[in-house]
Amino acid sequence: MVACGGCANCAGASEPDQDTPMSWPPPSTLPDTPFPNGALAAVAAVAEALLTPGYWALDRLLALQPTTAQRARWRRHRAGRCLGVGVRLLAAPVLVLALLLALPLSLLGLLLWLPVQAKRRPFVHQHAAAAATPEPWDPRRPRSFTFVTANLCLMPSGLARFSNLGSTRWRAAVIGQRLAPGAPAEGSGHREGLLEPQRGDGGGYGGTLSTAAWGQPGSGSGPGAAGGDPWTAASPSAAVASSAPWPEVAMANPRPAVDSVTTLAVAMTNAAPGAAPTPAATLGPERPIPLANPMPSVLTTRIPPDTDFMCLQEVFDATAATILRQRLGRHFPHVLWGVGPGGLRCGQLRVLGSGLVLASRFPPLAARFRPFPNAAREDALANKGLLVAQVLLGMGRGQRVVGYLGCTHLQAPAADATIRDVQLSLVLRWLWEFRREQEQPGDLVAFDVLCGDLNFDNCSRGDAQNQQHPLFKEFWDPARCDPGQDQPWAIGTLLDCLKIYEDAVSTPENMKRTLSQPRGPEQFLAVPILSCGAPDPAAPRPWRGRRVDRTLLRRDPALATEVTGLSVITQLATLSDHLPVALRLRLGPADL
Repeated sequence: MVACGGCANCAGASEPDQDTPMSWPPPSTLPDTPFPNGALAAVAAVAEALLTPGYWALDRLLALQPTTAQRARWRRHRAGRCLGVGVRLLAAPVLVLALLLALPLSLLGLLLWLPVQAKRRPFVHQHAAAAATPEPWDPRRPRSFTFVTANLCLMPSGLARFSNLGSTRWRAAVIGQRLAPGAPAEGSGHREGLLEPQRGDGGGYGGTLSTAAWGQPGSGSGPGAAGGDPWTAASPSAAVASSAPWPEVAMANPRPAVDSVTTLAVAMTNAAPGAAPTPAATLGPERPIPLANPMPSVLTTRIPPDTDFMCLQEVFDATAATILRQRLGRHFPHVLWGVGPGGLRCGQLRVLGSGLVLASRFPPLAARFRPFPNAAREDALANKGLLVAQVLLGMGRGQRVVGYLGCTHLQAPAADATIRDVQLSLVLRWLWEFRREQEQPGDLVAFDVLCGDLNFDNCSRGDAQNQQHPLFKEFWDPARCDPGQDQPWAIGTLLDCLKIYEDAVSTPENMKRTLSQPRGPEQFLAVPILSCGAPDPAAPRPWRGRRVDRTLLRRDPALATEVTGLSVITQLATLSDHLPVALRLRLGPADL
């Protein structure tokens, strides 16, 4: 099966005029409204108003299922359980009656909503002028970039109950405040900016992984050298120290001209009905990247204050999305939201959008959303896919310095490994196609990063098929050694949702302390699974949890690339059943 490239979801890419002098920040050519004209927006508003009563009644009906936190509150009071159950028994028939009465309006609203959604743009660009835009990067000086990926589980409150969560709109406000607490800090390029320092130690949590020989332990060079000033040496505006042994970096275009690009060879397979083309073995060679030894703890309690890019998943509730993007606008000048709207997509009815949100401190030059054509089961209700963007980082002697960032969310049910395999192949192909279309001769590509909730880990026997996908030959996962084997310091990002309100993990500090203990991950993180989704009784102990949220980077960087921080963050304790992941890259300098 091939993606429906002609639908509105597959449109939306744009690129700057090559003949126009580049200003900073450049004017955006991305759509800033969901619909191309006011008439369609008015029809959509009427449709949503007609759908609201039925949507509210159904959401409230599903939300009658109590969370474990509510049950715990009932147990603290003598009549708590009786009152809680009694209120629900009284509310249920009232909500069912309200839902039945709202059905005629809902059907009318649906008839209006479906055709107008077909005209809706695949994403909307929010430009917050009040948020500070960083200065353009001169690649002759090194700079750090921080990426965060997080699954927020901001579904309608009734659906969130299936993950033991609720109060979606309240959670959206709190999460937004924690993700973007204030004015951004400039990246230091050192891991102290990413992870809080230990008491009595100038270092921080996290590890340093490198493709260059810069600042190796014991080398006496780089920001961490004895007697040096790590903040001055690592500052984006500081001069590059001549003692740092940076390798020579060829500044030729890292990819050939557009008309000579070698595309992925596609071989049609019959692995499953409707399978997508599978990339053949034209992938780049694996590059050995040294890891810090020993690797410090990767757990931290806070979102990096200097985050440059944020990839979010499961932002499904429309009101929660509005609250969240308004909060993000205080820190990030650019937010792509309303990504992959619902409606009739690829021949199926999508009740929900993609749930993807991308926030950036740097201006996006182009973006595109591609929907997965093979969603199944409950995932068929959402328009999941891949959002990919090209961002402008700066200029160097007339060259554009750009980065590519992908955000995705794959098929969720554990038994659907074949579907995820097809989606991974599509992601790999779409990333190449977008980069080939948008890259201009002379562009300096600083990074190519893929973030998201892949819904499979690297420790479960049930995920073995996905662990061996060719995507991992193109993209490097710093926490992965081989298929089925993670680094010893890696830790899972998926919580046991039935335990998220227990005292041991109810605050960021408690969760970090608990998961740092040898038995903590076994108690509070999701257990490795079999292919059917059942817990794997033969999983080797002590296991470290399922690491489904990933930040991956392409293995062939044009610049000297160093991973100066990788962290799993506990700041969203009780607000989501996933732990955010942060990746810090230090890039450059380039010899232009």
